[in-house]
Amino acid sequence: MNKIVPKNELVNYIGTKVEPSDWYEVTQERINEFAHCTGDDYFMHVNPEKASKTDMGGTIAHGLLTLGLTPYIMANFPIPENMPHGFNYGYDKIRFLAPVHTGKRVRIHGEVKDVIWKDEHNCKFVTALTVEIEGEEKPALYAEWILYYETGE
Repeated sequence: MNKIVPKNELVNYIGTKVEPSDWYEVTQERINEFAHCTGDDYFMHVNPEKASKTDMGGTIAHGLLTLGLTPYIMANFPIPENMPHGFNYGYDKIRFLAPVHTGKRVRIHGEVKDVIWKDEHNCKFVTALTVEIEGEEKPALYAEWILYYETGE
């Protein structure tokens, strides 16, 4: 659950690491659904038999599917009070560092990177996110996600 804070205190959270998300299993069914939605049906994602004959040893999640899981951590970040709207402003510095093999579990770690006020009611809330793969040293993903908050009063 988000911690609601006075908007003028949001900057005090810069550098704060939030609790990681819960573990999420990346199933073949989820990968197939993503492939269907995006039209990306490359065999490495959707054909377990053919993918098992590659150096990956089986199917892997789409990088964009892994990126698409990042909202799972947002409930752990502080948000300003009286916020009628928050928007996805975009991602910066996205790096796909390791494949997520089908059946693996991932979780997202996050940190408040910056809070940039445009005026007294609008700010960019910048987060640094890392997607961890259970049992693996190398993370799957690093990204900076920017949210745009409008506060009312």
